[in-house]
Amino acid sequence: MKKTGTHTSVAHDNRATLHHDETGLERLVFFSDAVMAIAITLLALEIRLPALPEGANNAQLWTALGSLGASYLSYGISFGVIGLYWLAHHRTFRDVIRYDGLLMLLNLLLLFFIAFIPFPTAVLGEYGNRTATIFYAGTMAAVGLTLAAIWWYSRAGGRLVATPLSRPALRRGLLRVLLPPLIFLLSIGLALWNADVAKFFWVLTLLSLLLR
Repeated sequence: MKKTGTHTSVAHDNRATLHHDETGLERLVFFSDAVMAIAITLLALEIRLPALPEGANNAQLWTALGSLGASYLSYGISFGVIGLYWLAHHRTFRDVIRYDGLLMLLNLLLLFFIAFIPFPTAVLGEYGNRTATIFYAGTMAAVGLTLAAIWWYSRAGGRLVATPLSRPALRRGLLRVLLPPLIFLLSIGLALWNADVAKFFWVLTLLSLLLR
């Protein structure tokens, strides 16, 4: 009888850690939206025009603008990835009806990596070499892995969602959310051989996020 009482008490304590208020969950999602929006905005601020002599003519300005091709490319990739991760985040939280402290911590970790993205984007646009490519891919993989952890934690055992998933559906869903970060991790290996090939490999990440 004591064991049963202890088990009931523990279960009650675990339920007590869950929060069901919609306002708190909405604040978590709105805050996430704001951080992602700011991160996307900061991407453009990292594109800096090279110093030009005073009184530079049109040809010099066009040449300077054309020299920023790598920065434009890294901006476009990061804009697309953040945007698609935002969509994935929206879909992840669409079915979440309650939250707890661990979910909030995981979401903060996700936003930590999201807010960091403008820096590796600037490094990639400035240098574009093997180290820059690996640094960028590693950051993007960290974002994807954290989002996958949020998806898994919220759905495993039906803890934070209204309708629990079956084991096969849970496995299939986890494989889908893990695909983008796994592609970025694989691109790190490719970058050791050829950084340019690794960058083209990232297109698969965009496609995998669109297909989710």
